[in-house]
Amino acid sequence: MSDISFFVPKGPYNLSKLSKELSVQKKDILITDVKTLDKAEKNNITFLNSPDYIDLAKKTKASVCLTTNNLKSFLPKECVTIVVKNVLFTIAQVSKMFYPNADIDYPDKTLVESSKLSNEYDSVTFGKNNFIGKNVKIGSNTFISSNTTIEHDVQIGKNCIIGSNVTLRNSLIGSDVVIQDGSKIGIKGFGFIPFKGKNFRFPHIGRVIINDNVEIGANCTIDRGSIGDTVIGTNSFLDNQVHMAHNVKIGENCMIAGQVGFAGSTSIGNNVSIGGQAGISGHLKIGNNVKIGGGSGVVKNIPNGITVMGYPAMPLKDFLKRKNDK
Repeated sequence: MSDISFFVPKGPYNLSKLSKELSVQKKDILITDVKTLDKAEKNNITFLNSPDYIDLAKKTKASVCLTTNNLKSFLPKECVTIVVKNVLFTIAQVSKMFYPNADIDYPDKTLVESSKLSNEYDSVTFGKNNFIGKNVKIGSNTFISSNTTIEHDVQIGKNCIIGSNVTLRNSLIGSDVVIQDGSKIGIKGFGFIPFKGKNFRFPHIGRVIINDNVEIGANCTIDRGSIGDTVIGTNSFLDNQVHMAHNVKIGENCMIAGQVGFAGSTSIGNNVSIGGQAGISGHLKIGNNVKIGGGSGVVKNIPNGITVMGYPAMPLKDFLKRKNDK
């Protein structure tokens, strides 16, 4: 997949200019971008607000990390740690400085009707009333159905079928992918920080990455990442009306039934099956070869190879025992 970024950062900015909380630092550093712990490089700023990400924190190459007092010791010595009152609010403020237009999905002014682009996409079949943005790349033998919008810089591989009334933005899509009618992919996630009686919108500068041979059912919504990416692995299939929040990662060969909902930043392993109307809470790690029964509510991490059922979800043997006891 390409390393393309759909949002170009402003700046660079001196650390002291990014936030009032950061202006008290004795050492002023030129900051070029906001990145996740694992993607950050020199002169980037990142954040650590949960012990779930300590392993990533230990290896980060960021120059600066916003964190809490009890987590700062897990960061490398060469990384400047700044303890702030509210890590997520402060990093949202910083992100807003670099990406002032990434907290709302503004209309793409580069869109052009597909009939006017026939020479550029001579190996692509279009329906009617399609609109294509600037720098969009579409592979050969791909079919785009009617009333579908593909916004600037999106990339689509070969042999794909994109249904009608689909919206694609901020997305990189592999080959042999099927996206059914009505799905919205790459939209801004439900990210905001309550602050002083208002909700501060968290800029979403990440992408949706869909690998080869994936199928997305009708009327699915897949949010782009906030700072990292939302990812679907090779050969995974999603049924209709599935919702993936920002930064969710689904592994390879997964089968997700209708109306399943994933909260933000949860990671799903390979060969996972999830029954209809199950709900998966945020920031969880679901192992490989896991099976989750329909209607279950997953609120804890699940190790490899476990089958769970119920609300809250529990190992299947425990669920059946409890049901029989009643």
